[in-house]
Amino acid sequence: MRNRTILPEPLRGRAFLTTDVPPETLGRGRLLAPDVQRPSRGVRAIDLDFTAVHGRCEGYLPRMPAGQAFSHITAAQLYLIPLPPSLAYDQTLHVAVNERGQPPRVVGVVGHALGGIESRFRELDGFVVTDPVSTWCQLATHLTLYDLIAAGDYLVSGRVTDAGREPPLATIAELRAGVLRCARRRGAKNLREAIARVRTGVDSRPETWLRLILVDDGLPEPVVNEVIFDVDGRRLGKPDLAYPWARLLFEYEGDGHRIDKERFRGDITRREIFETDQWRVIRVVPDDVFTRQRAFLNRVRRVIAQQTSAKPQ
Repeated sequence: MRNRTILPEPLRGRAFLTTDVPPETLGRGRLLAPDVQRPSRGVRAIDLDFTAVHGRCEGYLPRMPAGQAFSHITAAQLYLIPLPPSLAYDQTLHVAVNERGQPPRVVGVVGHALGGIESRFRELDGFVVTDPVSTWCQLATHLTLYDLIAAGDYLVSGRVTDAGREPPLATIAELRAGVLRCARRRGAKNLREAIARVRTGVDSRPETWLRLILVDDGLPEPVVNEVIFDVDGRRLGKPDLAYPWARLLFEYEGDGHRIDKERFRGDITRREIFETDQWRVIRVVPDDVFTRQRAFLNRVRRVIAQQTSAKPQ
């Protein structure tokens, strides 16, 4: 059994055109071996993870001419914009061209012509992508209203990491200008409704959904991530959402809160601090927000009634 030629180190972790590899460097037969990936016709790759958006984008780069940019869902994935699971893990590549360009026609790629809409391109992680505002406007035909608002919240709030909050990728004024540019395009109605409800200081997609289901059930809009102090001015904490007038707080607890022991203990301590100061804390789980909204909202109304009736006159 013949030993395979060792693949050159510079070719690893990237994609390349077969025509870019001189025959004396690597024989054509070697490029047909099972350890060489074939993302598309005429393109080969070595050690790329095509389950990750960066790997898929890397696999398309050799065929990507100037004037094209990753857009729509693909750009949203690169910006880490929160998406529903069906789109967050979608492996289709979306590639856009400006007014005079020809959209790509490649297997696994959805091409988009941006037409007369002004769309700026920028570089992100080594890839050319549509700018955050254009990307958000493009999502209007892919997302429900709630998720479009959640995407807008993310852009104007900044991503939350263990090190703190990153700078916002856009402002509400910039999103509003984007909505005006797309006034005659598909998704314009969704954009107009969404921009009126985008808020800053939001930490996550579930927080956005929680705020929206409360308001759409006729309840007042809660304050978002506002620091709570006791009567002596001591800082108690910063709950996800709050109704200060009812001394009622909402704390969203996803699966990560339960699995991470340190986080779980911190949640208990945090809740006890609030409750010691006579705040009522409603713990919110994913089912409350996404699948069992009616039962949850009924519970919220009962708690509000208890809190307000118990307040001293």
